[in-house]
Amino acid sequence: MSKIKIHNTPLGDGGMISTEEAKKRIAENSIQLNSCIVPLDKAAGLILIKDIYAPINIPAFPQSGMDGYAIAFTSRGKPIVMAGEQAAGSNLHSNVKPGTAIRIFTGAVVPDGADTVVIQEKSKVIDGLLKIEDDQLKQGDNVRMPGSEIAKDALALPAGTKLSPAAIGFLAGMGIAMVEVIPFPRVSIIVTGNELQNPGTSPEHGKVYESNSFALLAALKQIYINDVPVYQSADDVDTLTRILNEALSKSDMVLMTGGVSVGDYDFTVKVSENCGVQKIFHKIRQKPGKPVFFGKKENVLFFGLPGNPASVLTCFYEYVIMALEKLTAQKIQLKIKQATILSSKNRQASHIS
Repeated sequence: MSKIKIHNTPLGDGGMISTEEAKKRIAENSIQLNSCIVPLDKAAGLILIKDIYAPINIPAFPQSGMDGYAIAFTSRGKPIVMAGEQAAGSNLHSNVKPGTAIRIFTGAVVPDGADTVVIQEKSKVIDGLLKIEDDQLKQGDNVRMPGSEIAKDALALPAGTKLSPAAIGFLAGMGIAMVEVIPFPRVSIIVTGNELQNPGTSPEHGKVYESNSFALLAALKQIYINDVPVYQSADDVDTLTRILNEALSKSDMVLMTGGVSVGDYDFTVKVSENCGVQKIFHKIRQKPGKPVFFGKKENVLFFGLPGNPASVLTCFYEYVIMALEKLTAQKIQLKIKQATILSSKNRQASHIS
């Protein structure tokens, strides 16, 4: 069980803390997740926990870099007889004799005895003889030697590398199928409110369409966090307690929206106490999103977010993202744009970024 860290910072404004203090407490209470081994096709966006060394030479054999003709360079300037064909993935010709050539294609094995590939655009075959039309041809041209991309036992990717599509392709090209990484957290979402109804249903008087789970799911998917369960609950302490206990048992982070203020039907604080969540702070000097709640049960982080959709995303990008960065040991890059705010009174513009 991890230690809860809370500074004894003087609280003013009815117990509210500053945004800086809130971020400090989140950072101090968010612990990097334990590493795990995952299939390569599930590793996109994750951080490597250990150095990876090349298990083989890449390429593993002399490989043609172009479509053309494989020859011994010493045969240049002499009659060269065509002696067959070699496609990628085949090894019909294991040896090229002096004075002969093999038609070869990109990626194919360059046979023993050949050390140069003449590209097809600078050569012709007339009556079974290869005519070379490349005055600049050099020995070794268009042949990828074993280990020229990466040599066996060389460092392929260091620990701390974020696995981009290119990095994953690079590892797959070396035959690597599993990697040890810091995983993405298991996140659960709980939406609360008697007034909520699901999109796609006929509007009911006094109800509003639930949108917060859709916004949070979309935001999480943008940072590779998928398969997020969503729980819905009316404003009922017993129901919420049961749902929160279940979510806490299956998650590294729980996001609950609604019920975090001080109204008669705002039960987030009470329910979190029922479930053993230790409060780290409740209420921040900001708008929107003032009543946001942050707590922890062992290593599971709990955010009680306001029900207002603007407040939910504001708090997600300001606070939840930084907790996710700590859990996953990576910087989550957000796009920052400059916008213009127009005053409703005098239409004067100011700029924010």
